[in-house]
Amino acid sequence: MAKVAVIIAPGFEEGEALALVDIFRRAAIACDMVGLNSREVTGGHEIVVRTDVTFDGSLDDYDMVVLPGGYGGADAMRADERLQRALHAMNDAGKWICAICAAPIALDRAGILAGRRFTCYPETAPKICDPQAAWVDEVVVRDGNLITSQGPATAYAFAYALVDALGVDSEPVKQRMVYYSAFEVERGE
Repeated sequence: MAKVAVIIAPGFEEGEALALVDIFRRAAIACDMVGLNSREVTGGHEIVVRTDVTFDGSLDDYDMVVLPGGYGGADAMRADERLQRALHAMNDAGKWICAICAAPIALDRAGILAGRRFTCYPETAPKICDPQAAWVDEVVVRDGNLITSQGPATAYAFAYALVDALGVDSEPVKQRMVYYSAFEVERGE
């Protein structure tokens, strides 16, 4: 069974992080909220979340890592040397590397965006330094083991894409969550 780490860093975007964790768990995918530096983490809108575990410097036990956005959280993940090394190791192993909103700036620093297509919060795109990274204006972008998305309103589409990437059918979860009615999306998206 696949196992996912959702990194929860100070200043994270609460709506993105909690929507992702909720959908993984509804899809019966093992998912840990991993506090970057502590078990209790305050988000960008002052919501305090108690995580499942604290990051110990390794993501070896996980098949997928997901970085929620929020400028504070993205900056914290970009600056954390332990996380940068763990992201490199996951990428080298061909494991899933996923980020939404401002979080691709952490992947940029890790060199993971080089030569790849990605998306992020539109105002974050100019902050990506790698000239070989190609930003595209799409809700969710998949390039090999990299999956990215744009922001809080795209969190559901992003989460379902991640569930599908792990080989689990997201359709039953979409049905139970009335996804098609709530977001006026066509079936199959």
